[in-house]
Amino acid sequence: MEIGMTETVDLKETKEMNPLLLAYLGDAIYELFIRYHLVKRSDIRPKEVHDEAIRFVAAPAQARGVRAVEEQLTDEEWEVLKRGRNAKSGGVPKSAKPSEYRYATGLETLVAHWYLTGQTERLTEMMKRMIQVLEEGEDNGE
Repeated sequence: MEIGMTETVDLKETKEMNPLLLAYLGDAIYELFIRYHLVKRSDIRPKEVHDEAIRFVAAPAQARGVRAVEEQLTDEEWEVLKRGRNAKSGGVPKSAKPSEYRYATGLETLVAHWYLTGQTERLTEMMKRMIQVLEEGEDNGE
């Protein structure tokens, strides 16, 4: 899936952005990928999409997904992820451990970075891999 975009920013610009604002944008992009993935599946009913999506977009799932691909991240990507992971945010949802929530925020920051810098192939590749890992985890009872 490729999300349409009219303008990109350079790495310097994303480094100067507030990581929590990047995470806010990345959260929406991540959820769009998940919704698209679920909608294109033929085995899901429209009323089930929301419930299915929650299993992918909740902080524990995002943390599992990013940990599964962390060895494939470049040094630059790790830097972006760490900026988001270490950003001071408000409270942590009851459904997540603080470490899971921080990793999820780091992932969302990285997703926005890929999107804003025009790295749509990398974004798509990594999202596909994370979705695959999360679906395999569901099959294994995780």
